[in-house]
Amino acid sequence: MPTIYEVLDGKTPSFTPAVRSAFEPDLRFQYSGGGTSISQVLLTDVTRQAYDVWMYEQVLKPIGMVNSTYAQPPAKDIRYLCASAYRGDGTPVKRKFHVYPEQAAAGLWMTPSDLAQYIIDMQRAWKGEPSKVLTPEMVKLHLSPYNNGPTAMGTFVEDHAGAVYFGHGAGNDGFCGQFFGSLEGGYGVVIFLNSESGRLLGDVINSVAKAYNWENFYREPRRVTGIPMPEETLKSYEGLYVFDDTWAAIGQKDNTFHFYTGGTYAKMYFATPEQFVNEEFQAVKTMIKDEKGNVTGYKRTVNGQEYPAATKITRIDTMQLAPHLLAEISWYYIENKQYAASLAASRRGAELYPEEIMMRINMAHAYLYSGNYAEALTIYKANLSSVVRTGYSGADLLKDDYTYLRDNAHDVAVFDRVFKDLKIRKP
Repeated sequence: MPTIYEVLDGKTPSFTPAVRSAFEPDLRFQYSGGGTSISQVLLTDVTRQAYDVWMYEQVLKPIGMVNSTYAQPPAKDIRYLCASAYRGDGTPVKRKFHVYPEQAAAGLWMTPSDLAQYIIDMQRAWKGEPSKVLTPEMVKLHLSPYNNGPTAMGTFVEDHAGAVYFGHGAGNDGFCGQFFGSLEGGYGVVIFLNSESGRLLGDVINSVAKAYNWENFYREPRRVTGIPMPEETLKSYEGLYVFDDTWAAIGQKDNTFHFYTGGTYAKMYFATPEQFVNEEFQAVKTMIKDEKGNVTGYKRTVNGQEYPAATKITRIDTMQLAPHLLAEISWYYIENKQYAASLAASRRGAELYPEEIMMRINMAHAYLYSGNYAEALTIYKANLSSVVRTGYSGADLLKDDYTYLRDNAHDVAVFDRVFKDLKIRKP
């Protein structure tokens, strides 16, 4: 396992790029797991203690989170309590779950009941009672929006017509979750899922808010119908869109148009030829066109509040996105059998992040399905022994990708010759 310093510098055996400052402090909000990892180093430098030991004794235990730990990997005697991780399609994560040297950003094992103890401590401290871990000044920083933005120091803050809620989402490979707590009234909920698919989270939280009569929180589930849309219009909307340091796509799968983001294929319901909604997402999307009628993006509105618009990508070879996002895009196109687009995305990813093995394997898949067997085999051969992550090689990734494609009704006969020529056993 890499050290936290190797992670921050992007050095082997870490398989993620180096963490570097993207812009000057105090200019704007951007979520930063890398910044949280830096805080881990600062704390251990000052305390001279292991991160998991100090955090348990000074934070978790005093709050009452006695079933929680930052130890990575978890101690052997409690591993049987740890949930098994699953992809959004139900595929198990290999070896049950990942181990993260980024303890502060990704390494906390806990139960929903434990996390509820933290919510209660913050709610009481906001009312003026002593927190078990924070000073009154830090409580205010932790729960008050910074620079009128969406976040405080460590929480996201939402104002629901005067009722203020703090919360945070969770997402590691094979897991997701969400919590909310109110500043007044004592409302709160925590939900974890041992799946990457978080479609259930909103339904459960919304149901809890209704059952316990949370102030101004419950939203009536959307019951949507749509008008028929000409295929020519939908085709003009096809493509990639970027927003909030992530991406979405409008495309076709099984002869049906969809809106895709975060691993979810969502049906589009059009209220007008330019405006659509999805049952799975809150935002109303309104297509934006230039003076020539070309689509340039879409507006996003949630409960009447407009958020920064999504921008349509016109050239994949100029995209500037994080490596995992470019890998997601190339895989999305493989799933949808658009191999030229997948090749363009993986080429761009390999250009920006040459150390990313997943990008190269995706590129080989795109070449293979495009009929360029020689190029695909060259890339596979060069990366079979490469380390994707500790204990997981390029050959393991190839086998897992093959299994996923086979189990999801893709033609995998093209791989028969690959496994034979590489002299590795087909799963």
